[in-house]
Amino acid sequence: LILGETGTGKELVARAVHDQSLRADKPFVAVNCGALPESLIESELFGHRKGAFTGAVENRAGLFEVADGGTIFLDEVGELPKSLQAKLLRVLENGEIRRVGDNDAFEVDVRVVCATHRDLDEMVKQGEFRDDLMFRINTLEIELPALRVRTDDIPLLAEHFFRIFRRETMPEDMELLTPEAKEALQSYSWPGNVRELANVIEHAAILCDSVPVRRDDLPAAFDRRRSSPKGFGAGPVTLKDLEQLAIRESLQRHQGSKSKAAEELGISLKTLYNKVNQSAELGKST
Repeated sequence: LILGETGTGKELVARAVHDQSLRADKPFVAVNCGALPESLIESELFGHRKGAFTGAVENRAGLFEVADGGTIFLDEVGELPKSLQAKLLRVLENGEIRRVGDNDAFEVDVRVVCATHRDLDEMVKQGEFRDDLMFRINTLEIELPALRVRTDDIPLLAEHFFRIFRRETMPEDMELLTPEAKEALQSYSWPGNVRELANVIEHAAILCDSVPVRRDDLPAAFDRRRSSPKGFGAGPVTLKDLEQLAIRESLQRHQGSKSKAAEELGISLKTLYNKVNQSAELGKST
């Protein structure tokens, strides 16, 4: 089970697990459970027989069957409806799937890697996620930290993306970012995490005239997002300031509901409680 905010690279970790395993020469199948219509999820995962429902004009293999021998990556597993959670649990327990409209089950040999940005423990408490399924998929947990708490990694990642997007050979020891550009990147809170960083660097790679990348090569929209948010006075805004602002605004949007705010922000309820208790200003929001 891979946990982390949106954009932290959960699928990359899942692919790395697959590529370093004995299943590396077999299929890796990724599916976003939150992007599939509820009426089609079962058919997509387990397949269907011809005539099983309107539009089923031929037999179709599901993604578990396609991944046989390899790995299936269930991204945003917290979005699965309760009825599919029960069927997924059965697959994990006995290794058998049954196509929609079929009476006979058959075995598949699949490694299942799940991921979510939601707090599954809280979902279990709220009755939104099966506790037995939670225990089953949580045999080994990997938690990916948000980019804002990995500021030392930002220049390394930025240079890595720059080399990819420029598609030209550059010496390994070549300075790709000016100190001003590094400071700007490291002082931002990155709500979109690594995915957002890649977008910013792609923009710079396309438009910059020379290397290293300068502060002015970063997109103007990024500059606006870095500006002091409403409610702060003059002076530098710290990551803690931005974090508290995000929590305060989320609490206000959800009328003080900590569980809903935690889910929106992609942090655990325990973490949110700790941050509220540590800040008198946040305490006023509740």
